[in-house]
Amino acid sequence: MPELVERVEVAAPPERVWAALTDWTRQGEWMLATDVETVGGPAQGVGGRLAARTGLPLPGRARLGILDTMVITAWDPPRRVEVQHTGRLVRGPGIFEIEPRGEQSTFVWTERLDLPYGVLGRVGWVLVRPFALLGIRWSLRRFADFARGQRAG
Repeated sequence: MPELVERVEVAAPPERVWAALTDWTRQGEWMLATDVETVGGPAQGVGGRLAARTGLPLPGRARLGILDTMVITAWDPPRRVEVQHTGRLVRGPGIFEIEPRGEQSTFVWTERLDLPYGVLGRVGWVLVRPFALLGIRWSLRRFADFARGQRAG
């Protein structure tokens, strides 16, 4: 199971970083080419459901791309939220952790991927991985700015 782990320092306390991270419908403001919506409620605890669409924007709010459905499987504010990706292409756990550093925080984003399509999926991952890392790193830099301006909830 391939794993990606990336981190960013955020000039904000953990409570503010948590508020920014779990404001799901605003993730598109910092996450590259992605819109997120909650499914069937606010998704603020275990069992909450999310749907993210990553890809090229179309006229209106639609995107042409990958639908990533998720269920929240761990919820420990303001330290950790874990989701299980349940989509056709994106599967496996995604883990967001916030490590306190006084009035600052480190945000750690981990993805453990259950690749589809056997050998084809593993070969595809070799080609896609560098682009996925670039997108996550870009998104993390934007998240650090986004979280600094967020109000603690």
